[in-house]
Amino acid sequence: MYYGNLKKCDIANGIGVRVTLFVSGCTNHCPDCFQPQTWDFHYGKPFTDDTRAEIFAELDKPYINGLTVLGGEPFEPENQRVLLPFLKKVRERFPKKNIWCYTGYLFDKELLGESRARCECTDEMLSLIDVLV
Repeated sequence: MYYGNLKKCDIANGIGVRVTLFVSGCTNHCPDCFQPQTWDFHYGKPFTDDTRAEIFAELDKPYINGLTVLGGEPFEPENQRVLLPFLKKVRERFPKKNIWCYTGYLFDKELLGESRARCECTDEMLSLIDVLV
């Protein structure tokens, strides 16, 4: 997985001060998308162990309320397969921090029903997210 941006002190994408990860890759191609460059699954930088460590170091700060994941599209199956183990570690290491996720998919029809977004990771990934927008 690649990511286009990592904000370490974000107040625009959720309540409180947050760490925000903008993942790359989106097949929705919504009209008037404000970041069409993130449609490319290889836009930005590779999401590596160093990236994870950087995010964990920021989440460890007491004034950080939680993590926000947006995109691109976090619920593209390719991204879910990388995000799921990462979000499990976030939840394990920071049980009092909340996780927000922004998606272009409809919850009831596309994330819970049959769609290109559904994969073996979807239900568990949804269970780790506190706020889905």
